[in-house]
Amino acid sequence: MQYLKLSLSPTERAVHPIDRFIGGHDAISREALLHVDARADGTTVLLYRVTGDGERFAEALDERPDIHDYEAVDLAGNGYHVFVQADQTSRGNVLLDVAHEHALIVDTPLKFTDEGLRATLVGTHENLRNALGAIPDTIDFSVDNAGTYVPGNEDLLSPLTERQLEVFETAVEEGYYDVPRRATHKDIADNLGCAPSTVDEHLRKAESRVVSGLIQ
Repeated sequence: MQYLKLSLSPTERAVHPIDRFIGGHDAISREALLHVDARADGTTVLLYRVTGDGERFAEALDERPDIHDYEAVDLAGNGYHVFVQADQTSRGNVLLDVAHEHALIVDTPLKFTDEGLRATLVGTHENLRNALGAIPDTIDFSVDNAGTYVPGNEDLLSPLTERQLEVFETAVEEGYYDVPRRATHKDIADNLGCAPSTVDEHLRKAESRVVSGLIQ
């Protein structure tokens, strides 16, 4: 099995038009899309991990007539899981449509970056190649990476926020975890343009979540 990592935009066309509302709301910030699926009953279900004011965001969801059901679950100070069940439309779901048509798996979580939605498609080499040719002109995309798929290789990092992951990956690249250690908090901070105390805080939280995942 092979994988392709793609960046796609606009995200509301790639996954569902409701993503434009979610991504643009000032109460929260999207961290990842943990699940998305088109159901036989004519609705789409999406599960987001977000940070911010989840309660105020839930109130905004309650006012939308195209949403059948929703729930915001507080993650004990580490953000929220937001479940949304919304009407299907013909103006979105490109990622699911292409995956279904070419017998591909959409690996989760899907990450939000400055370039759009970063998604991983898994399948045979031929099906992945054909899927790229089937992406419509309404979507801008780029191939970020490709290779042999190993299930579960990103599971330990999926609980991290985008900023924690950035700091953690930079620490690895700079040699912070090498023996002997080749980088300090200041080195990492200089690379990222932030304070060493910020690096320390993000690394401690990232390390705690990764270690917790190892021993569960």
